[in-house]
Amino acid sequence: MVSGPCYVPEHCEAPDLSGSGAQLFPKRVMIEELKAKLGAEVEKLTHELNVVLPNEIRKAVELGDLRENSEYKSALERQQFVQARLSQLRQRLSKLSQIDMSQIPLDKVGLGSRVVVVCQDTSVQETYHLVFGDSENFDEGHVTMSSPIGKALIGKGVGDNVLLKLPARTRRMQILELRTIHEG
Repeated sequence: MVSGPCYVPEHCEAPDLSGSGAQLFPKRVMIEELKAKLGAEVEKLTHELNVVLPNEIRKAVELGDLRENSEYKSALERQQFVQARLSQLRQRLSKLSQIDMSQIPLDKVGLGSRVVVVCQDTSVQETYHLVFGDSENFDEGHVTMSSPIGKALIGKGVGDNVLLKLPARTRRMQILELRTIHEG
């Protein structure tokens, strides 16, 4: 069994939800873990923006001439970066909060789906897990929904043929198995 974040249901330990009253799917837990991860980064960056960077700017100002003060320029650039990243994270958290599980199809590829396909040219089977763009496990067959393969798979069902147009070639695949987010 895997400890920590787990996105492959057959390798995951079931979370202890006793007494919570919640009916969370393993993938729903994935969404909550992503929210927690992004929330922690928001907290860290907010602290940096409100405490650390003002101190650095104050120290740089005390050094004198601001036109040639690299510490001052560096702190201001970092401040701009942190503000932009915070805006991006807050927008992402807002989108995560708006996910309506009832809008994710029960029998078609969508967010959280595990899809087994066979390449019709090579007869090689591949397994993909459709995830958010924030996933860090691309080596484990995770693909984002906005990637070319994610876009090709979304909305397809078992037995459907998938045409994946890549810059170098076009791949033809067929969906053999599908486990949606609702099936865990």
